[in-house]
Amino acid sequence: MSEPTFTFGNTAGTAMPDQAATGGSDVIKDTTTATFMADVIEASQQVPVLVDFWAPWCGPCKQLTPTLEKVVMNARGAVRLVKLNIDENPEIPVQMGIQSVPTIVPFSGAVPESQIQKFIEKLAGPVDPSETEMMLEQAEAMFQSGDISSAAQFYAGVLGQEPTNAAAIAGIAQCQIKAGDHERARQALETVPPEKANDPAVVAAKAALDLATQAEAAGDLADLQAAVEADPNNHQARFNLAVALGAHDKKTEAVDALIEIVTRERGWNDEAVRKQLLQFFEAWGFKDPASAYGRRKFSAVLFS
Repeated sequence: MSEPTFTFGNTAGTAMPDQAATGGSDVIKDTTTATFMADVIEASQQVPVLVDFWAPWCGPCKQLTPTLEKVVMNARGAVRLVKLNIDENPEIPVQMGIQSVPTIVPFSGAVPESQIQKFIEKLAGPVDPSETEMMLEQAEAMFQSGDISSAAQFYAGVLGQEPTNAAAIAGIAQCQIKAGDHERARQALETVPPEKANDPAVVAAKAALDLATQAEAAGDLADLQAAVEADPNNHQARFNLAVALGAHDKKTEAVDALIEIVTRERGWNDEAVRKQLLQFFEAWGFKDPASAYGRRKFSAVLFS
């Protein structure tokens, strides 16, 4: 095996294992030089196998491996993941021509979850969404529709199965923020495992909590609107109004309030305006239409 690629057995006409009967210990496992033949070569005759070449000192490995494990577990037995520590087992990587880590044959480097999903489906056929994914989708739909109580129940259901699921923890926190219980939201976010602190859902929930806390300190929404109407050049009042609007899901109005400050007085605390816009985008999600609107408006005023 001197070629820097690997063939995962012949999947054509191969019977897949009973997915319901395949446990996580069979689907994801560590291997060694001594067990590589059984874990990969022989196993690949029955089911597609992904081989994750990694090392303890490799930062990108720590980012990629959880994504691989998530997608493989969601495949429920349609594909397996075998992990090889190249520091402890250097013989196989040398024979295969592996020159860097992470290398996930046939992928190299940190690849998006969607790309891993496509590869798995190419090998094993379409994979139905897991029960956890479906529950998270239902929770998000209910949250967006304003049914916060039902959303919280679905997020709690996910946590009953996966206590460290970052999306579910963040979802619970978002529900508590909407309910005005900022302390419980903060406590929920403190339970996020350190390795999942940068999960987009967690980042969004933290930004939303910060925004809600700022809005409390900014004052009453009606009072702030009255202050701005009384003195349109009261930039601090308009800034506080933007924060309050953002916390009340009046997204485009919040953006417009900040842009109005920059339009009226370009030099007034530009950094604060920029940081506040960024916090909006993090809280709402960078794909939210209001975030795209804010980026366009801010760019237009800066280069006008």
